[in-house]
Amino acid sequence: MLKFAANISMMFTEWPFLDRFGAAADAGFQAVEYLFPYDHPPEAIAARLQRHRLTQALFNMPPGDWAAGERGIAALPGRLEELKASVQTALVYAQATGAKRLHLMAGIANRDNLEAAASYETAVTYAAEQLAEHGIELLLEPINARSMPGYFLNDYPYAEALIQQLGLRTLRLQFDIFHRQIMHGDVSAALARLMPMIGHVQVASVPLRNEPDTGELNDGHIFRHLENLNYSGFIGCEYNPRGGTLAGLGWLHDAGAKQ
Repeated sequence: MLKFAANISMMFTEWPFLDRFGAAADAGFQAVEYLFPYDHPPEAIAARLQRHRLTQALFNMPPGDWAAGERGIAALPGRLEELKASVQTALVYAQATGAKRLHLMAGIANRDNLEAAASYETAVTYAAEQLAEHGIELLLEPINARSMPGYFLNDYPYAEALIQQLGLRTLRLQFDIFHRQIMHGDVSAALARLMPMIGHVQVASVPLRNEPDTGELNDGHIFRHLENLNYSGFIGCEYNPRGGTLAGLGWLHDAGAKQ
């Protein structure tokens, strides 16, 4: 059976952040993910997870100055020491919450810039090796240029080739169905081909990033396809509810999720 994780940075926003854990559990979710936990002490988040018997599926490592428009620093030349410090910060939260997968954001940079590409490879290698010492996988997620203009990692073939080139055991692909459809389409075939390197899957409708089965894709087919591929990880629900979060959860029950 499929397992779904509520992305509480986008869902359950009717509640204050720390109260979203309970709201997600009450709605039937067994896991949560979110963009960033760093505005709250790791102990506070760990307590909510424990209280509501939730698994921490995923979160992002520190992205740099988000308010100033930074979307990660891995591909930004001259930021390696800051990157190293951010890995240690993320590890504190991962160890407190039991997270086994972290996503490293690349940043706004030109992938044709050789210095940016070299910085990214160095940062990815360092982060993956550091996390591996704690039994944690590092995930790389291609993000479409419409949602995040100028993002360095905006191409699946590049991500695939880099993961293969680096050959790091705990370096995996984060397959976001929303981003994949906008960038390249061919979602079902790509899932089948890339499954050996996929560490996490996320879902949202295309093109509006709302609940599954409200856009151009047959999300029910994709869910059945993931079951047939024996995908055993969580599917992160990284979407913006069209109305109230609870009112839009009919798709979840239709998916036959294990809740």
